[in-house]
Amino acid sequence: MNRCQTLPLVTVLVTLTLAGCASNQNLRSTDETTWQPSGEAATAGDAAKADRLWQVFERYEGTPYRYGGTSASGFDCSGFIATAFDEALGRQLPRTTSQMLSAGDVVERDQLRAGDLVFFRIKGKDQHAGIYMGGDSFIHSSTSIGVTHSSLNGYYWRDRFSQARRFD
Repeated sequence: MNRCQTLPLVTVLVTLTLAGCASNQNLRSTDETTWQPSGEAATAGDAAKADRLWQVFERYEGTPYRYGGTSASGFDCSGFIATAFDEALGRQLPRTTSQMLSAGDVVERDQLRAGDLVFFRIKGKDQHAGIYMGGDSFIHSSTSIGVTHSSLNGYYWRDRFSQARRFD
């Protein structure tokens, strides 16, 4: 084969390889009609809160998932949330997802602001949570990849969203 004949083959192989990576639950949806927040405009305080939470996220990004974990050696979803709120905002939140669901103020999906907690129904019950960061992004500790950010519109999360809570 000459160089011109191998280029299409290489292109096909690269495309197939990238498509194989598309099973990641953090991919953004390409659907133009997906949900976008239309709630309250971000204030300077919301922007500062989001910035501090992003700094904590960057410090722990990639930390592995560990059930019951609350430290850099491993976090579960609520352990990461509690740590992020403590370190970024100096706020103490309830420790478990079920306790978080019982506290805070209910927020409609179209009224989300950075720093709100988002909850997801998995296997019939609310058992996963993250921190909404604006747009359609949230940060959380995923059982499959640890501390990460994901899209509310991502194929895994969009149909599992159940509710949100605000802790002002």
